[in-house]
Amino acid sequence: MHFTKKTVAEKRSNLISKLQSKKLLRFPGAYNPLCAKLIAEIGFDGVYVSGGVMSNDLGLPDIGLTSLDQVSYRSSQIARVTDLPTIVDIDTGFGNCKNTIEVFEAKGLAGCHLEDQVPEKRCGHLDNKELISIEEMVKKIEECVKSRKDKNFLIIARTDANTVEGLDKTINRIKAYEGAGADMIFPEALKDEHEFEKVRKNSKGYLLANMTEFGKSKLLDKKQLENLGYNLVIYPVTTQRLAMKSAEEGLKSIFKDGHQNNIIDKMQTRKRLYELVEYEKYNTPDKKITDFSTEGHE
Repeated sequence: MHFTKKTVAEKRSNLISKLQSKKLLRFPGAYNPLCAKLIAEIGFDGVYVSGGVMSNDLGLPDIGLTSLDQVSYRSSQIARVTDLPTIVDIDTGFGNCKNTIEVFEAKGLAGCHLEDQVPEKRCGHLDNKELISIEEMVKKIEECVKSRKDKNFLIIARTDANTVEGLDKTINRIKAYEGAGADMIFPEALKDEHEFEKVRKNSKGYLLANMTEFGKSKLLDKKQLENLGYNLVIYPVTTQRLAMKSAEEGLKSIFKDGHQNNIIDKMQTRKRLYELVEYEKYNTPDKKITDFSTEGHE
């Protein structure tokens, strides 16, 4: 039994079609497959898998400690449970862009973004980041583009230059990355409307905006981002932050009170959980679950 009605190829082509509509697409971050199903049910355009969230989930800081196997396995689990396209953060490429693209494409992802930091990377909204040269990043992008089999697999180039080199040099990098064949540019840590607007005026292709909380960017709403000409927005850590805050408060309550009666109303009910996982669909005697593989389904 497949989890979704659409094939991976259909998810990717649908994403490209939606991007061509010029409307802003919204991709909340999913920290697990169940969260991805919720994102789809509510009606968002796609699912985002954050490298930082992946590190956090493993109890690690976001400094490039996760492996290709870890990220590809978890992102494939997330991608396969909905008909929405899923985009994944591949950090700096895991040391081999060709192999990385081949793996994520085979795992059923709709696209990925690659950043221009050194391998010992840092969260995009922290200081003291170090960049590789424009020339080195251009080679990486070209390798990514050359390595994909499906032309609709989205190659997104992220630049962390704004807080390191300033906006003008960020724009220089953007132009070079577009010239190298990147389908979309992700300018990280832009501060305000002025910077978002200036990037748009100096970019020819699709643009991704990162609306992460507690970072360097002003949190702009859907209408503002559409008016600024951005094509896709991610909310990378939002769901994990919401979940962990609620979990922390609930656990403290149990520890203090010795029971969970005071927090029952803050919990997802059994009924609601079973609705989300479509329990009854799988609970029919004449249906057997035969496919829990992590590969993408074509």
